[in-house]
Amino acid sequence: MQITRGEADTQKGSADWFTGDVYVDTVAVPAGGSNFGAALVHFMPAARTAWHTHPHGQTIYVIEGVGRCQREGGAVETIRPGDRVFFEPGENHWHGASPTRLMVHIAIHQNDASGSPVTWGEHVTDDQYAGADD
Repeated sequence: MQITRGEADTQKGSADWFTGDVYVDTVAVPAGGSNFGAALVHFMPAARTAWHTHPHGQTIYVIEGVGRCQREGGAVETIRPGDRVFFEPGENHWHGASPTRLMVHIAIHQNDASGSPVTWGEHVTDDQYAGADD
């Protein structure tokens, strides 16, 4: 058994990967034989990720607020607490908060052989983000 005390500071999401104010707390990092990681991510209203993919897919579990997500070529979907979204391996997608509500989710992903859990792409434009009504 290993206990990691919650002494790590909340990290501000990089402007290279996010639009708006996003805050990330590490939940789990790959260790031993595991390649899985998890993060608790807080998106302020209208904040969102850039387009991105995960080599082994990604699950997000919404725990607070109202959010949006979209896979490339699909409709923008509204997500709420209790919703679980799985993005397929290599599926280009984004996720974030609605325009007027914050959104908090747990993100779970698996690293590839090189140790990377994600490949980042272009920022989501305001027009792409505006594709849904809440």
